[in-house]
Amino acid sequence: MEISGEPAGRALEGRALAAGIAAGMERLVRLFRSINTADGLSLTAAATLATLERSGPCRLTSLAAGEGVTQPAMTQLIARLQDAGLADRAADPHDGRVVQVGITDQGRALLARRRAARAERLALILDRLGPGELAALEAALPAIDALANAQLTNSSDLQDTMIGARR
Repeated sequence: MEISGEPAGRALEGRALAAGIAAGMERLVRLFRSINTADGLSLTAAATLATLERSGPCRLTSLAAGEGVTQPAMTQLIARLQDAGLADRAADPHDGRVVQVGITDQGRALLARRRAARAERLALILDRLGPGELAALEAALPAIDALANAQLTNSSDLQDTMIGARR
């Protein structure tokens, strides 16, 4: 039996790997929350600022879609970030009717402080691990990065994948 052109064994191995990674990600999210700073910035707000830092200014609609929230919710979030001096809005240089959202220097500085605090807290946890576990984590970093960058690019791709998986 083959599933989408692959031998059944390989498809089952892939599903088992996906299940193991998904379970590990749940534990990592819990760890991430436990080492996160209590600075009043929600995880969604921090993720939004990190996206703006990584990608540069972008349209509010694109930002909402990328962060998985509605446009009204993103509008409210950006207004709060703007009021706090962490984000700004500017007219698109190519189309004056369009507003681009960007991160401010204050927003970049806040992200840097948050990352440094998390790194310090994570270092304390890493000190509890043995050399083999540390080496395995270091070796896994490129694969983790590749996995994070390989996510589906838009929700219609995800919908098509989910529908195909149900058939």
